[in-house]
Order: sequence, then C-alpha cells, then structure tokens
Amino acid sequence: MKLVTQLFFSLTLIVGISACSDSTEPKSVQDSANETASQKPSNSIDSQHLSDIVKVLASEEFEGRAPGGPGEAKTVAYLIKQFQSLGLEPGGTDGGWTQSVPLVHTQLDSSGSLNIKVANTDQTWRQGSDVAISTARAVDKASIKDAPLVFVGYGVNAPERNWDDFADIDLTGKVAVFLVNDPDFSAAPNEAVAGRFGNKRMTYYGRWTYKYEEAARRGALAALVIHEDKAAGYGWNVASSSAGEQFTLAETNGPLPPLLQGWLHYDAATALFNAVGLDLDEQRKLARSDDFSAFELPEARLSADFTVSMDNINSQNVLARLPGTTQQDETLMVSAHWDAYGQGEPDELGRTVRPGANDDALGTAGVIELARVLKAGPPMARSVVFAVWTAEESGLLGSAAYASNPIYPLYYTVANFTLDILQTAGPARDVILVGEGQSDLEDDLARAAALQSRVVTPENLPENGLFFRADHFSLARQGVPVLLIMGIAGGADLIDGGRAAGDQWIADYTGNCYHQTCDAWSDDWDLRGAVEDIELFHSIIRDLGDSNRWPQWKESSEFRKIRMETENMRMRSQ
Repeated sequence: MKLVTQLFFSLTLIVGISACSDSTEPKSVQDSANETASQKPSNSIDSQHLSDIVKVLASEEFEGRAPGGPGEAKTVAYLIKQFQSLGLEPGGTDGGWTQSVPLVHTQLDSSGSLNIKVANTDQTWRQGSDVAISTARAVDKASIKDAPLVFVGYGVNAPERNWDDFADIDLTGKVAVFLVNDPDFSAAPNEAVAGRFGNKRMTYYGRWTYKYEEAARRGALAALVIHEDKAAGYGWNVASSSAGEQFTLAETNGPLPPLLQGWLHYDAATALFNAVGLDLDEQRKLARSDDFSAFELPEARLSADFTVSMDNINSQNVLARLPGTTQQDETLMVSAHWDAYGQGEPDELGRTVRPGANDDALGTAGVIELARVLKAGPPMARSVVFAVWTAEESGLLGSAAYASNPIYPLYYTVANFTLDILQTAGPARDVILVGEGQSDLEDDLARAAALQSRVVTPENLPENGLFFRADHFSLARQGVPVLLIMGIAGGADLIDGGRAAGDQWIADYTGNCYHQTCDAWSDDWDLRGAVEDIELFHSIIRDLGDSNRWPQWKESSEFRKIRMETENMRMRSQ
C-alpha cells in the first residue's frame, strides 16, 4: 500500500471535496453520484440502487478506499454528493459534511528482523508467515533487545468473574504472549472454568483489542496473540493481511501502547514452547485452571529491529442529517464504514486492490438507501444522522473518534443501527441477531421481522465476538443502545437451500474473500435478502422516530450502568 504524506492527502481531499460543486470531479464519480442518488422515488429499499453504489465504491478508481490513501478523497466526495443529492443537511463539524479524524499511519520496513533466542539456539520469525506485527506508536524506529517473554495465558483480569491471569507479575519491558479468546472457549463441560465467560459466546476479555489494552496498562514492551482459526474467528490469511501496517488515533488518552503488537502463528508459537521445554497444547489446558498465573518462558528472549515509516493523516468521517420536527435534539443514528484495505500484494490474477465490496461498501450503500427512503417518507419527530466512518478496519477508529468527541450528545442519541457486511445469497426466513441479550432493541427487531413473516435467530458463531468487531461497539461503550446486522454472524436460513446454504455462503466469503482482492462487486449477487435486512432498520427507525421511547439495555448488559448515568445527564439538561 502506498504511503501518503499529510500534505499530499490534504491537497487531494480538498480537490476531491471541492469537486462536488464543479466539473473537475472525475466523470465516472460525478455521473454515478447523480444517477444513483436522485432517481427512483420509491419509498422502499431498492436492490439495483444498492448494487449501483457498491459498483462505484468498489471500483478500481477508488483504489481500495484506504484511510489516507489515494482513494479517500474520491470516496468522501462521492458520499457527500450522494447525501447532497437527497436533500439532506450536512451533519458534520461546524456545519460541514465531515468530522476530522487525525490518524497516525505506520508501516514497518519489510527488511526488519525479529529473532527469538532460547539458551544457545535462535529462531527467526518472518513477517507475514510466523508473525503479523505492527506498531501503534508514532516512532521512526521499533527496536527491542533481549526482552523476556512472559506467557500470560488468556491475559484476563476479571475480578467480577474471580479470574486473574497476571497475579503480581511485572510486565514492564517484557513481551506478553497471549492465547486468543476467553479462558472457557475450549473448556470441557467438567472443567471449573466452563461457563464462567459465557461458554462459546465471546466476552470482551476474549478480543485481541482487550489483550493489547491490558498489555499497555501493564507496561509491556510488546504483545503477541497466538493465532488459532476457530478461536480468532478467521484464518491466518485474514490475520496477516495487513502485516506491518497500523493506523491509530493521533489524539488518545491512556497508557502508551506496546511498541510492537500483533499475531503469532500457532506453528511458530508451538516451536517457541518446544524450545523452552513446554508443550503449548498442555499450557493451553493449564491456562484454563483457577490456579494459573503468568510466568516467564525460561531463557527466552526477543529482539527486534524495524525502521518505521510514519505519516500523519487527517482522515474524515462523513455525516448527513435529516432533522426532526418536534424532537430535533433526539437523534437516531444509522452507520457503516467507508474504508477498506487499499492495495496489497498481487493475487494469483495480478490484482492488488482490495475493494471491500461487501465489507463495507454494501453497508454504506444501505445507509445511503435508508437516507433516501426516510427523506422521501413522512417527516419524523426525531432527527436521524447518517454516519459513514473511516478506519473501521484499523480498529474502529473513526467511530471511536466520534464517540469520544460526539457532534450530537450521546445522552440524546436514542440508538445506533450499524450495517457491516450483508449477505448476498438471496432472501432468508430469518435475520441473524448479533449479541443476544444486550438491549430491548432486540424486541424491536423481532417485531419488524414478524411483519416480513421472518424470525430472529441468534448468531450461531458467538465465539467470533462479532459484537465487539463493528463500529456500533464504539457507541455501545459510551452507553448508546445498538443494533448490528452482519451477514457473517451465522448462516441464514435461506429460502433457496436453507441453513446449509447460508453456512456455505459464510464459509466461501470468509474463507476466500474477506479482506482480500476478491471481495469485489458482482452482478451475480442476489440482494433480496440484504434489502429485507435493511428494511428491518427502516421499520424500527420509523417507529422510534415518532416515539418518546428510549431503548434500554437489559439488566445483564455491562453497558446498562453507563446508559443510566447518561440518562441522568439528559434529564438535567432538559
């Protein structure tokens, strides 16, 4: 992927946005924006409309839509043009269409080295094959000399679950080596830990982001998470797809992140443990016991030496607003993310652009379509904000930036509805619920589905932790009730082929095209199911848009307490 300087990016973004109002915008983008947004006065979601938008955003011209890359200015300009054509108001900062998201973009030099020394033997770990690491620090050099490695098990500190993997070990200046997912993920029914972390349903303790955060809190110099396909929820091809590259928010609070962080291939981890006289599979089992505590791997030291290329990038969230009539301050939010993975190594067909057609150009198209049908319909009492985030693929950074500095107060934000990857295999008898048991928006979803003669099915892959892997989570962490539709959360019960066909669609997409060059637009897509899913949000938003009801988190949700605090703020502001 090309690195872009801040000056170059700023100039191209200015040119791209100004192109919305003059003839210098590339003809294909201009024509597509006009043709897509302003036609078809239908008051229902249109599959051809969705396809047309994705075809543009996932085209070669947009170069994979990487934040700060050459495709960002075109993407932002296109989205603004769409919303303008619908007659929406700018919803961004200071009356504009965007919110600035300052990022730091780093890239490790491919000629760097990473070595493990155990006693008198050496192991060299290859970037992309044995490890997939990057740096989240704004540095020009990432060097580590003979740092001890500490196996921290699952790296969980959860007093409320009577669990602490760290005890009193000091991680300062050391390398933390984690297992992925929760301590009970692989537990047998008779093990003491079974069920303590939700069984197969991943908690936030199981996410790699939590593990990096915990490593940072404890002063670790580096953090490595041992990759396992099932426990991670995706294969090594996905984990290693952006090896060496990292985006982080330029303005953050909290401890300094580890100098190096990323994935460690299971085979490389096995060889490391063997070299120190330990069996990794046995250690995985021991890490599930109450008496496990972190320990240094005997005589193991890690050294690394990488030159870091660094750019400061001013990326953009794009926001549009449909103002309400009598309750304008109360906001419903619909969102997706515009970014994808830019360009990478050539595939077997020579393709380098990773176009992100389904992930998440299709979700973005869904947001635009919802904006169109809501604008065409009767005015609502409450306002709706349509947000298309940057840098989701880099750790939900665009939505996190908004959640930490919201344009519309979060205590007046009624709910967030997120579209991220919609299934393209046709209509289904059900819709898949991500994160069962979180909020009463689930009841709204069930009622909307019933109107379509469909039912709600809880995700059948809860161990993948999808509730923590999309932009709605940034809002949930601030107490806003959320609802996510994500096609890879479980095999839908397709009209044509049933659950088996739904499972096969997920296997084909995640196994072959997720974050890869083949996540491309296709005229073979059957978008009838995606249309039905987007219409569910349409129905719920219509209902809440003329309501005084505030959706609530369920008693068992960890976000309920936060929402109660923000409700007090809302009451005081009235």
